[in-house]
Amino acid sequence: MLTERQQLILSSIIDDYIRSAEPVGSRSISKRGDVSFSPATIRNEMADLEELGFLEQPHTSAGRIPSIRGYRYYVDHLMKREAVTDNELNAIRSFFTGRMMEMEQVIQHAAMIMSNMTNYTSIVLGPDSVNQALKHFQLVPLGGDKAVAIVVTNTGHVENRTVTIPPDLEMNEIEQAVRFFNDKLSGVPLTRLKSRLFSEAGEEMGRYADQCEGLLRLLDQALTPEHDGRLFLSGTTNILTQPEFKDVDKVKTLFSLLEETPALLRLFSSLPQGLQVRIGTENDHEAIANCSLITATYAIDGQPLGTIGILGPTRMDYGRVISLLGVFGSSLQLLRPGQ
Repeated sequence: MLTERQQLILSSIIDDYIRSAEPVGSRSISKRGDVSFSPATIRNEMADLEELGFLEQPHTSAGRIPSIRGYRYYVDHLMKREAVTDNELNAIRSFFTGRMMEMEQVIQHAAMIMSNMTNYTSIVLGPDSVNQALKHFQLVPLGGDKAVAIVVTNTGHVENRTVTIPPDLEMNEIEQAVRFFNDKLSGVPLTRLKSRLFSEAGEEMGRYADQCEGLLRLLDQALTPEHDGRLFLSGTTNILTQPEFKDVDKVKTLFSLLEETPALLRLFSSLPQGLQVRIGTENDHEAIANCSLITATYAIDGQPLGTIGILGPTRMDYGRVISLLGVFGSSLQLLRPGQ
């Protein structure tokens, strides 16, 4: 669609604009070592690129800036992935060599690392209960009428919550119920645990304990999550350092979205698997119509577990972010639950 000369000029303009956040003129492009064209030739090509919809001119006397279409062409055809430095590689790899017993720790630290390395906002969506099954259940008495219920899934996800033991239950009955729970319900998806507990396990448990109703109430309490801990954000204020977001109204709208967990969950659940780059108005939510969102799904043992997203201005350093996400994904796939 574009000539080699137009591709070089478009790529040069986007590279300069990513670094400077200022409209780029023909004179500054002509001074680049990899561009051998005169300012007049560059101006003509810039005018053609603007007419084709790849560039925009914010002011009549100013240089050009990339349009959404220009960024899309750049990402699809011109972008070069930036090499990840040794320090960055070591930081990511050393993170994954530590013993992480809970997936939340991995997810939360991943969000922090990616926001620190990119200076953008990172959004990490953790394991979805739809894809998880029970591996082990345990009740640890704390004294009095309190105990800690521990639910471990096949993905290494661990949930701990404090539960109240009904006064009419004996400890031997509880231990018997927990053994039965693990024997009969291990491998059952989390989303089906409660229905299986009441429909199938309830009748069977009545044979082992006189206080079946109390046991079922206890187990129901243990399986009810206190909150949705799947979503983690880091570097939300990084967006304020970008010159594009000096407009207070833009920032308010964006921050409202970042504070609304259900809206973010809906946004991420609508994204396809794999690496996705959505630029400006390609995003489904108007609050990020002036942003770019790069997302990548990740897995452990080949099982998809969630999504990590990097949110920044459309003037994002796409090559660098995509390279870092690639290293992160490769490292995470080597991780095993409980390592």
